[in-house]
Amino acid sequence: MNENINKTALLQFNHQDIELKEKVRKYEGFFNLDQYVIQHKLYSGGVSDNISREIFERGDAVVLIPYDPVLDQVILIEQFRPGAIRAGDTPWMLEFIAGMFKEGEQPVEVAIREAKEEANLDIDSNNVTKIMKYLSSPGGMSEAIYLYFATIDSQNVGGIYGLPEEGEDILVHVVKRDDAMILLSQGKIANAATIIGLQWLALNYQNIKQEIK
Repeated sequence: MNENINKTALLQFNHQDIELKEKVRKYEGFFNLDQYVIQHKLYSGGVSDNISREIFERGDAVVLIPYDPVLDQVILIEQFRPGAIRAGDTPWMLEFIAGMFKEGEQPVEVAIREAKEEANLDIDSNNVTKIMKYLSSPGGMSEAIYLYFATIDSQNVGGIYGLPEEGEDILVHVVKRDDAMILLSQGKIANAATIIGLQWLALNYQNIKQEIK
């Protein structure tokens, strides 16, 4: 192995090491499509040729993991997703609660609003904890996901919710955490944010249960 590789700094470049030469809106609708023309520094030195890429601009989103540490249960919602028609066995997805930002909203506000709209959950902001922020598909999409966690009481949770004016038809499920992990292992949960959230919960649920004792 080349010893120089081991001495190379991680993430040595930043925004100052790119030049955005052009950004053109190619499509504007429910979502947008922009064309970027950029140059960036190269690891070997110098800069790249002009690179043209179409970037899907859909805004940022918040995902909320609602977990009942007393009953060891999570809330999953089920809804139709048109983007899953081609790739999946069914376009109805099992997911955690999620939603896009409205103008001026903070992530916790989005989490609380969406919990009410999608599952009729009343979430206290004091019970909401940030887990991470990540990019869902940075090769061609600008979206950042803000992943949050909230402790809840899952008793008497269930029903059909969503905003008809937004085309939402959402079925709420209360699922034992172990059963959710089985669904994940069976490939029944194919939504990336929900997969990440369940894996985080698998690593942290014991600490969460300890904290409420």
